[in-house]
Amino acid sequence: MLAALRSARAHFKDNGATATDHGVFSARTLKLESSEVETLFAKASAGTATKAELDDFRAAILFEHALMAADDGMVMQIHPGSLRNYDAEVFAKFGADKGFDIPVATTYTSELQPLLNAVGKHPNFKAVIFTLDESTYSRELAPLAGAYPSLRLGPPWWFHDSLNGLARWRDAITETAGYYNTVGFIDDTRAFASIPVRHDVARRFDSGYLAREVSRHRITENEAMELAGDLAYNLSKDFFNL
Repeated sequence: MLAALRSARAHFKDNGATATDHGVFSARTLKLESSEVETLFAKASAGTATKAELDDFRAAILFEHALMAADDGMVMQIHPGSLRNYDAEVFAKFGADKGFDIPVATTYTSELQPLLNAVGKHPNFKAVIFTLDESTYSRELAPLAGAYPSLRLGPPWWFHDSLNGLARWRDAITETAGYYNTVGFIDDTRAFASIPVRHDVARRFDSGYLAREVSRHRITENEAMELAGDLAYNLSKDFFNL
């Protein structure tokens, strides 16, 4: 199974992919021997795995993806913290992804520790961490991004992808993580027609935020101009090797 996963990653990279995206319930990672991962995969495939074993399998696969990312250089994007298909009646009647996906409390410090101990300082590893739990911005994510050169903070996502959400995010992270531990306004939307508007909102917000910082004499106008270009373009281009 792990060999097949490596082969799939190589196929996408050979065809121009520069990143992977991991939509997971939890950010938990777990280091296991390859044989243990394969055993869990066999149990999951046979339908005999317990809930605890399935949780361990998911955590181990996220860890294995990080090891592979350190090898192949693809940027790892982690989107945790949504309880999918919350309403049983709607799910039974209409199926998955019908608007009943609800955020849950999410933690990162302990869950990502195995991953970061393994590859957090690896020169070829890069990861972008997103959250639906705004309480983690300043408590966990900004300190982690400030400590590990491989990490960047993803912009507000999903329920918080808004003008007010951008303001809460920027206020919560900037004192600890600064600007250059973020990666611009990237998102995983499938609503392609919304992309120009979403990016316009983000760039207008950042321009206003930087103007406020100039008016408070926290940065100079020249610094704000440079930051505006980096937040809108250069940070994403550089981090994703584009």
